[in-house]
Amino acid sequence: MNALVDKQSSELTVDRSARTLRELTLEKLRDAILDFRFQPGERLVERALCDRLGVSRTVVREVLRHLEAEGLVETIPNQGPAVTRPDPSDAAQVYEIRALLEAEASVACAEIATPADVDRLSKAVDTIQAAFDADNSRGVLKATTDFYEILFKIAGKSVAWSVVQSLNARINHLRAMTIATPGRSRDAIAEMRLIVAAVQKHNGDAARQASMAHVEAVAKLARQVLSQ
Repeated sequence: MNALVDKQSSELTVDRSARTLRELTLEKLRDAILDFRFQPGERLVERALCDRLGVSRTVVREVLRHLEAEGLVETIPNQGPAVTRPDPSDAAQVYEIRALLEAEASVACAEIATPADVDRLSKAVDTIQAAFDADNSRGVLKATTDFYEILFKIAGKSVAWSVVQSLNARINHLRAMTIATPGRSRDAIAEMRLIVAAVQKHNGDAARQASMAHVEAVAKLARQVLSQ
């Protein structure tokens, strides 16, 4: 009896070290969209994706459904799935949410951050700078996400960070469109260093203003990009 129980338990044990084919496919296709190998509005034909990704149609369909939930894919009537064309109104709402949550996190961070916390934030900005210098757009996206994760966790805003994470695919899609614009690397780094400087000085008001200014700057840039 014990042997049977042990066998049944082992059959249900999840192999945490192995990434599933679905997860790997999801990451590949998401990265391809964020790298603009698939352009906004471009149709995503299941059979072609199966051939390019080397996976079954079942896996492709599951991944497309997941990306649709993330906001990177949309289903067009009589045409099927396609890469989402970011809507200016939807983008504006994403930036509004970012501005509110990031500003509050910056204020809370400024109130409680230790020198070690400030050092982590500063190093995170250095990593973003290095990715910009290497012309590594995917690296910029990851490093920027890491910066905000550090900021929110220092601030103790775990629920707010969960909300941001739920929007992260949309945020990165917009971010990927704006980081390639001329001068954005210089401006973005300067704006983020102002946030870190305010946190270091424990100046909540300055942290809020710097955070809001950063989001307002990129929101304005996104409006310009989307209008084109």
